[in-house]
Amino acid sequence: QVHLVESGGGLVQPGGSLRLSCADSGTAFSINAMGWYRQPPGKERELVATITSGGSTKYADSVKGRFTISSGNAKNTVYLQMSSLKPEDTAVYYCNAITWIGAEYWGQGTQVTVSS
Repeated sequence: QVHLVESGGGLVQPGGSLRLSCADSGTAFSINAMGWYRQPPGKERELVATITSGGSTKYADSVKGRFTISSGNAKNTVYLQMSSLKPEDTAVYYCNAITWIGAEYWGQGTQVTVSS
């Protein structure tokens, strides 16, 4: 069973940076891709960035050039380095993982608030 645990959220001023981490504390099933999604207040959940086991990345247009997704050295870990943060980046950020057989898992979410 995949069990995703996120950390690193918090309050940051506009223009600041945060780094989110996500690790699978379960049985380390073979994961094909991991990613980050976010849900701003009153809005739908949306894609932020994804990375495959082969290292291919994909970003939402709104975060290109500001956010970087990367895999950790430990199996089934992923990071999201967020820079030049804007108030519109305020959201609950969720870690996502998809296994090779297509099963999808979500973390519990971590709050990111960008405000002065």
